[in-house]
Amino acid sequence: MTKRSFGKQAWIEMFLAAGLDEAMMGRWHHEFETQWPEDHAKFLAWLGLPEIDVARVRSSSLSKDPQS
Repeated sequence: MTKRSFGKQAWIEMFLAAGLDEAMMGRWHHEFETQWPEDHAKFLAWLGLPEIDVARVRSSSLSKDPQS
């Protein structure tokens, strides 16, 4: 078994395998950001995203309609 790094791409692949589409992933980020904003920021940084990308994801997470 090949050991892969568990970063951003691995999360995306796992979400897709679980049946989440782009809209569902957006809702996931929205819920994470609204319920646990500091932990969401820490998670995004843990994935290795640069600060500017963390800020972009967090901002877009708040602007998304969680029903779309």
